[in-house]
Amino acid sequence: MSVCNVKKAIILLYLGKAELIEAYNGRQVHSVSVSMPFPSIVRLGVYVHIPYKKIILSRKNILRRDGHRCQYCGRTDLQLTVDHIIPKSHSGEDTWENLVAACVHCNNKKGDRTPEEAHLKLQRKPLRPNHVTFIRHFVGTVDDCWKPYLYMN
Repeated sequence: MSVCNVKKAIILLYLGKAELIEAYNGRQVHSVSVSMPFPSIVRLGVYVHIPYKKIILSRKNILRRDGHRCQYCGRTDLQLTVDHIIPKSHSGEDTWENLVAACVHCNNKKGDRTPEEAHLKLQRKPLRPNHVTFIRHFVGTVDDCWKPYLYMN
């Protein structure tokens, strides 16, 4: 599963390497001799296995996964840092499940303690993101006709 631009989708359709699954209603692409629906979802005729790149554990990707929201107080209007749920001094590791976005105030309040010790509660459990999560972020708004294919129904 991947996202490509309309130009690439049209070329794949024209060359017969893909088939049209969904088109935008009422929109057409015209050339001198051919007219075709404006593609929204295409399927490749022959599957070429390309292994998914692992999503790199980075500050930017943690903030993206958490929606640029403090995972303790829920605010989005403050500068964010990355917090270790279980601090490194308590053998906490740099993993997707142990890192969350936190505002400076909550991070300082928590300090070198666990959330329970600091009387803070996580808004949601941090998980390793999958490629669908980042497709959604890359695209921005998701068209309704894409949702069944992205397992969002």
